[in-house]
Amino acid sequence: MLTKYVQTAMKSAKYEIFPDGTFYGEIPVCEGVYANAVTLEVAREELQEVLEDWILVSLTLNLPLPVIDNIDLTITKEVA
Repeated sequence: MLTKYVQTAMKSAKYEIFPDGTFYGEIPVCEGVYANAVTLEVAREELQEVLEDWILVSLTLNLPLPVIDNIDLTITKEVA
């Protein structure tokens, strides 16, 4: 489920080229998830790393995550 969430979120990423020639990528539905790098490939890799860290921090702090393509990572109860 986690892998599918990351893959689906990455498909919604938006990229642009800055005037200095660097690449910027963000996942609009995941607030604060963005990356900037010298190549598009590196920007994609960094964006995925940021997304994965963002998910882990959000889950650790019990922060809400957006439902993406009907994938809901919300923790509804504590595991015993």
